[in-house]
Amino acid sequence: MKKIEHIGIAVKDIEASNDLFGKLFDKAHYKTETVESEGVMTSFFKAGPNKIELLQATHDESPIAKFIEKKGEGIHHIAFAVEDIASEIERLKAEGFRMIHEKPKKGADNKLIAFLHPKATNGVLIELCQDMDN
Repeated sequence: MKKIEHIGIAVKDIEASNDLFGKLFDKAHYKTETVESEGVMTSFFKAGPNKIELLQATHDESPIAKFIEKKGEGIHHIAFAVEDIASEIERLKAEGFRMIHEKPKKGADNKLIAFLHPKATNGVLIELCQDMDN
């Protein structure tokens, strides 16, 4: 893993959260995107060299809606950049980690993504991200 790619934060109202985090970071979000396959609308902020991804559910059955119902708004996941997501998935499986996604899928921000199951990582949802340009 190369670095923390972003931190995902589950929110109920992305517009209100854009205003809140815009004031916090003293800058507007730079991108919004809907990922239909995950049932989520995203908004990205830069905070120094780091990125923050806000996530709002687009329907009641989305993972973000279920997360907020169970735990409330807050940090949802930490994403790590990887060079080769397919080989990283295989490496992690060989190390005994349980994957939510056995194969990479298209995510937001021009990334291939895969999640590790939080039961395998001390309750922290970990996302692997590879630039689709790689």
